[in-house]
Amino acid sequence: MAITTLEARQQILDDLAAALDQLGLSVACLSEAFEQLAVDAADRLEADLYRPVQRAYGRGKRTHAQFAQRVGLPGDTFEPPSPGLSSQGVKVLVARAATAAADADRRVAELQDSMLPIEAGDAELRSGLGEVRELLERVPVATRLFLRALGR
Repeated sequence: MAITTLEARQQILDDLAAALDQLGLSVACLSEAFEQLAVDAADRLEADLYRPVQRAYGRGKRTHAQFAQRVGLPGDTFEPPSPGLSSQGVKVLVARAATAAADADRRVAELQDSMLPIEAGDAELRSGLGEVRELLERVPVATRLFLRALGR
């Protein structure tokens, strides 16, 4: 069954919002982990993980808001979720952040593969989605390297 352009645009916004919810969780977990680390490890976490995920989150939110505005649909407000108990420890928080970032990346990839951004989106939307994925592409390797060096 075919969907209308309006429905397709709303689906784009909903799918992107679901990815952004995961990126918000990733940012929250990394923020909590940062607070628990000594200065050197915290600096590495910030440079290698937090900054790329935060930039992807910001770019995704901007893409969502601008697309919603361009097509005359209501935007979304993204409230960062709780990372959970701080007693989980740094390793668990970083692992949760990485899992959430990977899920966000998968969701954006699925949105891109759905052809909706081509059929009902625009060049700015497609560019923003691509930038989010570019920012997230190094996070899995950076996570493994960070966790391997943690405590050394």
